[in-house]
Amino acid sequence: MSAAGAIDTSRRPPLAGRPSTRLAFAVLGGGALVLLPLAALVATALSAPEAASIWPHLAAHVLPSALAQTALLLAGVGLLSAVIGVGTAWLVTQYDFPGRPSLEWLLALPLALPTYITAYIYVELLGFTGPLQTALRALTGWRSLRDYWFPDPRNIAGAVVIMALVLYPYVYLSTRALFGLQSASIAEAARTLGAGPRRLFWRIGLPLARPALAAGLVLVLLETLNDIGATEYLGVQSLTLSIYTTWLNRGSLAGAAQIACVMLLVVFALIVAEKRLRGQRRFALPTRQARPVARRRLRAPAAALASLACALPVLLGAAIPLAYLCTEILRRNLLAQFDLALLRQLGHAVLLSGTAALVVTALGFAIAAAVRRGRERWLAPLARIAALGYAVPGTVLALGLLIPLAAIDNALADAARHWFGLGTGLLLIGSGTAVVIAYVVRFLTIGISGVESGLSRVSPRIDDAARALGARGPEILRRLHWPLARGATAAAALLVFVDGLKELPATLLLRPLNLETLATTVYGHASRGAFEEGALAALLIILAGLYPAMILARTGPDRRG
Repeated sequence: MSAAGAIDTSRRPPLAGRPSTRLAFAVLGGGALVLLPLAALVATALSAPEAASIWPHLAAHVLPSALAQTALLLAGVGLLSAVIGVGTAWLVTQYDFPGRPSLEWLLALPLALPTYITAYIYVELLGFTGPLQTALRALTGWRSLRDYWFPDPRNIAGAVVIMALVLYPYVYLSTRALFGLQSASIAEAARTLGAGPRRLFWRIGLPLARPALAAGLVLVLLETLNDIGATEYLGVQSLTLSIYTTWLNRGSLAGAAQIACVMLLVVFALIVAEKRLRGQRRFALPTRQARPVARRRLRAPAAALASLACALPVLLGAAIPLAYLCTEILRRNLLAQFDLALLRQLGHAVLLSGTAALVVTALGFAIAAAVRRGRERWLAPLARIAALGYAVPGTVLALGLLIPLAAIDNALADAARHWFGLGTGLLLIGSGTAVVIAYVVRFLTIGISGVESGLSRVSPRIDDAARALGARGPEILRRLHWPLARGATAAAALLVFVDGLKELPATLLLRPLNLETLATTVYGHASRGAFEEGALAALLIILAGLYPAMILARTGPDRRG
């Protein structure tokens, strides 16, 4: 090569870059946000003055019942969610029947309903004074429960059914995506060897979908562990509810911390079980787009049964609860409640959730960009730790954050009083900042995974080409990564915002006494036995979650029409 055409490599930046100091600090900060409350929780459980005396009582009288009921709840919700989710996903991807195109995305709508709101609704619907039993007595002349039997949802069986009707879409969406990616050649080869529909499902479809089933199931079980409103209202003494009652009703912070540590062991066991369930299986898609499986048209009565099987979860998990809320709002003229007080609660919820969504988006983008650019070995493990917050139930997270945040508040108050003579009060806990921090820790996983999904579309060769042309890290982030990952990042921010609106345990335990959100308002009405009075606030929460649920349902890989 002539001197005129040579490239001056002495001034060209290396193709493999190092993360900037700011990006590295973002990874450190994300990991610290998750580890700090967990470390504080363990320290409180072990070193509190009354810790040694409380543990024998908990081990003898609280934990056996709480662990047993939690295990039954997890097993029941997981099994029923798997049956509904996998069954409906297989039907809509493999068969054609009346209503299938609409049911394919309607099946995801129960995700918009928080479990506690659905539990409140079904208790009101199925209760003795509810519309169903009232109509039954009017038609038959029966007067009391001695005259007839009617299912009571306020037990562990009712909790299993109600929570599975809300949480099964996690399994449905993940397995539907994998069923839709299966090549037609696999199904055709199986049919050539004599496999019928049942054998095709059990021997081909389900084994291939095992990683997706494991991923969906672990989300179902983590959401079940996180719930406090539904389990309390339905009379299930779960570990989460035991933490709440031990902390607030019995005034034992150390005892609550010890139960929370046991709950963390359950979470760790779920994560390990999920990895074992997935095994070492890896699936690689061909370079060319695989020919999708042609749906088989069902004939009556099989077509009617398939339509009914897919319509029932939508009806029970979304349509009936929404219809009940709208009916109560109109019957009780609750639209008049749309006053300054409700607007203030809506404003609080939007402010807390919106702030958390912005912080999660910014921090998630920085962490994902640092891992993408950096060679340091500690970046990826620390980023994975930062993404573990979603696995920590809100009650456990609130308990772990309260201790260090209270210490920081006290230190700031002492410093302000010493240096300026001012009484600042509780700056973090008293202003709602603690709630935002809890949201950020819990939902940072969504931000990181959302940005990573957007950045995965950007080939590393584009980064190398930009560096070869003299572009530095900040310019690459601003002019290449952000425009290409903006859509996925915005979707992640929207999901964080909606999850923040629905989050009850962390909000309930960390909010200031004078701060109400939509979720705490609904919980307060239900606790007083007047859930109908909070129907408008409940409907606002659900309406906020409908749009993201529709996006999740419509953006799957299986778009064959």
